[in-house]
Amino acid sequence: MLSQLLQPMSDLDQINENILRELSRDGRVSNLDLADRVGLSPSACLRRVQDLERRGIIQGYRAVLDRTQLGTGFVAYVGVGLSNHSKASQEAFERSIARSPQVVECHNITGSIEYLLRIECADLAAYKVFHTDILGALESVNAITSYVVMGSSKDERA
Repeated sequence: MLSQLLQPMSDLDQINENILRELSRDGRVSNLDLADRVGLSPSACLRRVQDLERRGIIQGYRAVLDRTQLGTGFVAYVGVGLSNHSKASQEAFERSIARSPQVVECHNITGSIEYLLRIECADLAAYKVFHTDILGALESVNAITSYVVMGSSKDERA
């Protein structure tokens, strides 16, 4: 599966793909364990990881957080349509959304709407405040469709 996603990067060999797969599963794996898992010496493994980082294929490492324990366990995906499709309107919307801590992802998409947002907040009441006071206050927004996440059987985002 990873090899299919990486097809455009023709210079990635099977060892690099294995390194990326292992780091995707556990970004805190020691170089010694990673080298053992992919069948390299520790020095060769480290060189490859550093090369993948330098080339921007590995862009960073993240901690996976339990949002419920942090008080932001309510998750919704929100489709947003704009009344004006100009570049200035999109840039103004993106600036407004960038200032909203509830928005953890903002994607400009194709289709019948312009944006798909991932919202994380404390509960439904907090989401209603975001929906009304932030999204509802933006003049260019003409459509809001909310999809509340009830559970996630698979979530591989880091």
